[in-house]
Amino acid sequence: ETKASNSAVCVRAGMAGWVPADALGRRVLCGTEYGTVRYVGSVPPTAGIWLGVEWDDPQRGKHDGTYEGTQYFKCRHPRGGSFIRPNKANFGVDFLTAIKGRYGLNENQNGQNGIENTCVFGNKTVEFVGRDSIEKKQRQLTDIYPILPYLIQNQNLILISEKGRSDIRHIDLSKNLVSCWDTVIDIASQVPNLETLDISGNKMKFPSTSISVSNAFSKLTTLALNQTGITWTEVLLCAPGWPVLEELYLTSNNITVLERPDHVLQTLKLLDLSNNQLLDGSQLHLIGHLPRLEQLILTNNGISSVRFPDAEFGCKTKMFPSLKRLAINDNKISQWSEINELDKLPSLQVLECRNNPLMDTEKNPETLRQLIIAKISQLEVLNKSEIFPDERRGAELDYRKIFGKAWLAAGGHWDPERNKPSEEFLAAHPRYPSLCLKYGVPEEGELKGQQPLTLKNQLLTLTIKCPDNPEQKPVEKKLPESMTVQRVKGLLYRLLKIPGSELKLSYESSKLKGKEVELDNDLKPLQFYSIENGDSVLVRW
Repeated sequence: ETKASNSAVCVRAGMAGWVPADALGRRVLCGTEYGTVRYVGSVPPTAGIWLGVEWDDPQRGKHDGTYEGTQYFKCRHPRGGSFIRPNKANFGVDFLTAIKGRYGLNENQNGQNGIENTCVFGNKTVEFVGRDSIEKKQRQLTDIYPILPYLIQNQNLILISEKGRSDIRHIDLSKNLVSCWDTVIDIASQVPNLETLDISGNKMKFPSTSISVSNAFSKLTTLALNQTGITWTEVLLCAPGWPVLEELYLTSNNITVLERPDHVLQTLKLLDLSNNQLLDGSQLHLIGHLPRLEQLILTNNGISSVRFPDAEFGCKTKMFPSLKRLAINDNKISQWSEINELDKLPSLQVLECRNNPLMDTEKNPETLRQLIIAKISQLEVLNKSEIFPDERRGAELDYRKIFGKAWLAAGGHWDPERNKPSEEFLAAHPRYPSLCLKYGVPEEGELKGQQPLTLKNQLLTLTIKCPDNPEQKPVEKKLPESMTVQRVKGLLYRLLKIPGSELKLSYESSKLKGKEVELDNDLKPLQFYSIENGDSVLVRW
């Protein structure tokens, strides 16, 4: 027996409830669990109609669609399916009904039959002042925020007024019961100024072959397709319909293989591929020529290597020409060579790389941070912490010292004509030559073995000079390298009888005459600036 309900044909299933005629493949909600209908029919020896459901959460299931030796449907997970009666399945309501329910749209409501402006709390009646204005604001359709878990049926998408349609800019339909991409196109086609669309959490059927380009998404700039089951091939098939798309979110879709997006996604600025186990790091080469891509999020992608084979050591790759922000947290990167490769990105400014095996190679997190800063020349923010100029300078000077002996052993030399470090050294430290050009090659004294860490060895013998006050004779002082600039100023206040708050300090290296470096951070210790024995502290006020 059939019955028409809300323009959808339903099949009667006795006392078990009503089953839509197009139930197969539809999304359903049972309690708090989402699933897809894979079978509709009888399951002997029981009577009545059953729905075979493949659950999004396999733990909700009991089997793979097989019951007493008969396979009624198939599941991706061996225990991802089960049978339920139709009256347990919520197939949802249409788009218009959901909007009316969420935003109080009621064309019959007026001031006389509307909701009263009073509420009862216990035995007290409270007047709700301004309720009409709040409800009026709620009924504005500029932003359609998350609609409750309802199905979007294309039969009932023609009732929004022209004015209402032109006002809508943002729609959030995440965690609904949308089961087909065509339905999404139908919704968007009625919202001509749609800019942001989130349909995450809807397991959908996407086109498997080329489709005619629709104008439904002509102004769409942000699209979220997280947890929809879409593949990269399907993304490229749909992409011609997104001519101005700037942000695309594709997390948790089991995407393993990428393809080069020729003539599509050329306006994309942000791409989020997190929680997709990519086959290998070379998959990134296929999206490396998106001309405007500025932000790439690759959290938990199983990446163990990053390579840009088109660029030699110390050179920039032609891939990702506009990429400024890169997130590679929670991956399998374990080698410093992968960090070296990131310096090849011509525009990289912001990097997040937490929770990789490489992070365990250094006991001191600060040392690890300094090494990364020294290896990536243009980096401005690391793991959400800004890199200030003095931190970069200290990191680069320390790097130049730490690997100085290895540079000498590999063929490095103070004489430029004899300075020929090996290819192996340059591969491990591709920035070392540029650091030597920037700060000069490390002197022999800098590369002597470290002495035991005693207080005596931590004392610096420095000459205190006042270049603007010839009457003040130079004074030699021994200062702990751990002393902060602020404490040095306090000492000089007592020594030179001048106000500490007005002091301006800098230092001149004994090995780089004429090059003066400002001590511009009161909270930093002297060792931060790589001050050494024999250097001069210059005092001005």
